[in-house]
Amino acid sequence: MKSILPIIDSGQSTGLVEPFLEKLMAEGQPLVRQSITDLQINLGKLCNQACTHCHVEAGPTKTRENMDSRTADRVIELAKGCSQIKTIDLTGGAPELNPNFRRMVRAFREMDLRVIDRCNLTVLSEPGMEWLADFLREQQVDVVASLPCYLEDNVDLQRGSGVFKRSIEGLLRLNSLGFGQPESDLSLNLVFNPTGPSLPPDQKTLEKAYQTELYQRYGIRFNHLLTITNLPVKRFAKFLSKRGELENYFQLLERNFNPVAANHVMCKTLLSISWDGKLYDCDFNQMLDLGLGASGPRTIWDIDDLNELTEQSICVADHCYACTAGAGSSCGGATTN
Repeated sequence: MKSILPIIDSGQSTGLVEPFLEKLMAEGQPLVRQSITDLQINLGKLCNQACTHCHVEAGPTKTRENMDSRTADRVIELAKGCSQIKTIDLTGGAPELNPNFRRMVRAFREMDLRVIDRCNLTVLSEPGMEWLADFLREQQVDVVASLPCYLEDNVDLQRGSGVFKRSIEGLLRLNSLGFGQPESDLSLNLVFNPTGPSLPPDQKTLEKAYQTELYQRYGIRFNHLLTITNLPVKRFAKFLSKRGELENYFQLLERNFNPVAANHVMCKTLLSISWDGKLYDCDFNQMLDLGLGASGPRTIWDIDDLNELTEQSICVADHCYACTAGAGSSCGGATTN
C-alpha cells in the first residue's frame, strides 16, 4: 500500500496525532480494491458554479480541463470489456457541459449499465441546456443532485447568490418528468454536505427533515438523501486554512475515525478516471494527483483490461480520515447506520 503524507495544497499543518496509514495498520485494515463494480468518470472541471467546498476547484473558467473524444472513446471501450461493472458515475465540474456527455450516456445505457449523473441542478437552466432534463428521462439516468440545505441563505452562502432558487426550479422540473415520484423508476437523490468544518448529522434523520421541508414548502419529492463529509483538499482546504480552522478540522476527523466505516470505503469497489484519462483510486485522490497504489498504471492507455486493477492496494493519505469519520462518507452517502 502506498501512503502519501498530508497533501492538502494549503501550506498548513494538519495537527494529526496519527497519520492515516498508521491508523489503518494499527486497526489491521489495509485497503485493497476487491473488484470494480463502479466506474467514476470525471468529465472535466468546467462548471457553471464555483462552490467554496468544491474539492475539484471547478468553475466557469476551467474550459480546457475537459475530456476529449479520444479519451471518451477509450473509456467506453474499457467499460465494454469489464463484466464486473454495474454502475457508471458521471461527475465533474458539471459533467453535462462536456460535449461527449450525451453519447457516453447512450453508450453506457446500451450496455445495460446504471448511469448516475451528478447534477448541480442549476445547469438545467443554463442557456443551451434545455434538452438536458428530457434526455435524462429518455435514457433512464439516475440523478444525484446537490442541495446542501433546504434553507435558501445556507445554500447561497456556499454555492453563490441565486443558486437555491434555481435549484428548486430544477427539482420541480425533474419532478414534473417523474424523477423522485412515488411508483416511478426515475431516481432522484439529493446530496447534503456541511457548510463548514463539521461532520454531517445522522443521514436518516436529516432525510426525513429534507423530505418534510421540501414537500411542505415547494411540493418537491425525492427518493433518498446522501450525506457526504467535506474533504479537506484543494478549495475547501484553502477556505479552512484562511479561517484558521484546517488543523482543528483534521483533528475532528481523526477523533471520529470509525473502523467499521473504514471497512466500507468506496475505493474497494470503485475506479476513478480523470478527464485526461489518468487512473486513480478515488475522485479525491484524483484531485491531489495521487496515482494508483502499488505503483500501478497511470492512464487508460496503459492497460488492456480494467480487471487488471483488481486485488491492488489503494493509495491513502491523511485526507482519507474524512471518508472514515463517524458514519463514514462515500459518493453514495453514509456507509454505516
